[in-house]
Amino acid sequence: MMLSMTCHNLEFGRTRLDFVACGCSSNASFDRFSVRNCSKGVLRNADGGCKARKSFCYRREIGPCRVSSTKTPEAFLKGIAAGPPPVLDFTTELTKLSSVSDLFEVVADDLQTLNKNLQSIVGAENPVLMSAAEQIFGAGGKRMRPALTFLVSRATAEIAGLKDLTKEHRRLAEIIEMIHTASLIHDDVLDESDLRRGKKTVHQIYGTRIAVLAGDFMFAQSSWYLANLENLEVIKLISQVIKDFASGEIKQASGLFDCEVELDEYLIKSYYKTASLIAASTKGAAIFSGVDADIVEQMYQYGKNLGLSFQVVDDILDFTQSAEQLGKPAGSDLAKGNLTAPVIFALEKETELRDIIESEFSETGSLEEAIDIVKKCGGIERARDLARKKAVEAVRNLQCLPSSSFKLALEQMAKFNLERIT
Repeated sequence: MMLSMTCHNLEFGRTRLDFVACGCSSNASFDRFSVRNCSKGVLRNADGGCKARKSFCYRREIGPCRVSSTKTPEAFLKGIAAGPPPVLDFTTELTKLSSVSDLFEVVADDLQTLNKNLQSIVGAENPVLMSAAEQIFGAGGKRMRPALTFLVSRATAEIAGLKDLTKEHRRLAEIIEMIHTASLIHDDVLDESDLRRGKKTVHQIYGTRIAVLAGDFMFAQSSWYLANLENLEVIKLISQVIKDFASGEIKQASGLFDCEVELDEYLIKSYYKTASLIAASTKGAAIFSGVDADIVEQMYQYGKNLGLSFQVVDDILDFTQSAEQLGKPAGSDLAKGNLTAPVIFALEKETELRDIIESEFSETGSLEEAIDIVKKCGGIERARDLARKKAVEAVRNLQCLPSSSFKLALEQMAKFNLERIT
């Protein structure tokens, strides 16, 4: 039941078989058993260590295909283009940027308008909740999600012949940032985090009760504005994101210190917690531009792959940056039993790491020892390869867009993310 829901949310189990990011569609029928088997094989393929079923799934990812059934691996092999996937040169194409704000310069005016609107739509009638929201809105956030919404909006609006963004585009960006902010407030409560971007968290200042209510209020307020967009497809899309947040938290809480966790489970959880909202923002932007369904789908895939790449990079930085750089204690995810990509890869090589984690770091210095093992046995390097793979897929998803400064910024976003770990 849970995996079936997982496949739907990730669009891993739909007839289009979106999880392989091949950019094609199929009306193939499928059964729950075949989806379960294939989804596990494809996701595990991301670590580059696939065999048999995993290998077939990787080939399915390469190019256009015609699928008549998902009941056997052989059915996928029919009509699949041979040869390696196209290589995108990140080293020569990436322009050095001092900050992520540089990437968003082409939508700076849109973001300025958003900043002015955000606090008013949160609800000025409730001073306490407004103050709590201001605390996190003013905590130095990059506004990455609404910026991506504006970039895709403008890139696809050009295709549709729109001269400017619609009010729906702008409202969508505001809703996306409200939902993201609400999720951060709740995340900090669940994680018992004292700092967010180097500043005290909402629950540290106002208490847990106010923090939970502030997050709930922002979810509710965003839902009200979402309903007023009167677009059923977008309403369903964004509503699913809120459900995904809860699913991601449940999956994470139920798998703490579980050394049996596999890469596919990690990616599913990462989709729920991070990529789902980004994918919804980029897809929703394309929907409001009125472009063709195939472009809408590619924008969804772009957001999904970019979101997964971002999460993997964040998880790498948890091991490689200092507490001052992170704005929270280094290795905090591992300390809490949340096993991320670098740890999952390291567990494949070091049995000693398993013993330390399963002891829940009961001995003095055991956390530091575990971090050192992850760094030394190649966990960081393999996670970096995974982040790069997802970034390459994200850039590939943009090839349906005409050349523009907005498309370039979207490409650079995927590349700039990787620059954080180079």
